[in-house]
Amino acid sequence: MGEGKDLRDSSPTVYQALRQRGVSRRDFMKFCSLMAATLALPASFAPKIAEALEKAKRPSLVWLEFQDCCGNTESFLRASNPTVVDIVLDVLSVDYHETIMAPAGKDAEKSLQDVVKNQKGKYICVVEGAIPTRDGGVYCCVGGRAAIDIAKEVCGNSLATIAMGACAWDGGIPSANPNPTGAVGVKDVISGVPIINLPGCPANVVNLTGTVVHYLTFGSLPLTDNNGAPLFGYGTRIHDACQRRAHYDAGRYVRQWGDEGHRNGWCLYYMGCKGPETYKNCPTALWNDRTSWPVGAGHNCIGCASPKFWDTMTPFYSRLASIPGFGVESTADKVGLGLAIATAAGVTAHAIARAGRKHIRHEDEEKTAKTEDK
Repeated sequence: MGEGKDLRDSSPTVYQALRQRGVSRRDFMKFCSLMAATLALPASFAPKIAEALEKAKRPSLVWLEFQDCCGNTESFLRASNPTVVDIVLDVLSVDYHETIMAPAGKDAEKSLQDVVKNQKGKYICVVEGAIPTRDGGVYCCVGGRAAIDIAKEVCGNSLATIAMGACAWDGGIPSANPNPTGAVGVKDVISGVPIINLPGCPANVVNLTGTVVHYLTFGSLPLTDNNGAPLFGYGTRIHDACQRRAHYDAGRYVRQWGDEGHRNGWCLYYMGCKGPETYKNCPTALWNDRTSWPVGAGHNCIGCASPKFWDTMTPFYSRLASIPGFGVESTADKVGLGLAIATAAGVTAHAIARAGRKHIRHEDEEKTAKTEDK
């Protein structure tokens, strides 16, 4: 990242802060194991993550909110493993966040300016919400300043900027047609600094923590896809990791909310599930203390981590015409039925082959018996 830009130059270490708050070594290692799993690393990397966090200093973080519903902040506040208290006080040094910080008014703005001035090139900036560009950006102002001006200054002086959620990534719902405020994502107005996108409405805070832990462990930001999203969180298609995938393969679909298939956890493709063309780690990262996720709770995926999802994935409760990745636009019916038939055919073939082998073995035994009699 260049000289003078190492996050690990601030005070105290992550592990020291955790110990001061009474976090046991066991819980610390559980967190490191969780981060290894989040980063799609083997469990053997947990000790390496632990070693890095024992030495790494807490990075300074500022959180900007623009055109948003506060959903990503809500996701942040409902974080677990670690809890939000652990994140705020131990993993990150959150020096500016309008929703949760103690100072207000001019004191709050001073906190932000102190970070920008005194830690230039050393802090992480998280942006939540879209940035309006029409009419000079007057449609979103904070402290008398347009969001676009704040973003250019704060993001432009950061070590790296993380666009948290769909709105900050590509404009999200505020940019949906006809987009009266000219709302755009961070990447459309900021350049010259690394930008990590965390699509989703909202994004899962485990991916934010994973991004920071990756830097603290390996000294670099995680590898990203073509959308600038970290591969560890957005490199797998939801459909491929979904717990309902076996029902899809078997051709078992929910046809109506509350029907037998719905009660038995069958595939939600016909209810409009966008999992077959959405890339995100929802099935493995989970939500609500890692107990469930929308599809697991019986609701279809709406594709909120996909580009311009409000325009491209609606209507949310209508099924996709076809599924990518299965040859020439194979429909769900054909894929499910075809796989079911293939499976049945395989079982039948196996049974025939087994019966044939048994018949041949029986004939051989008879020949052997006749030979011995002679």
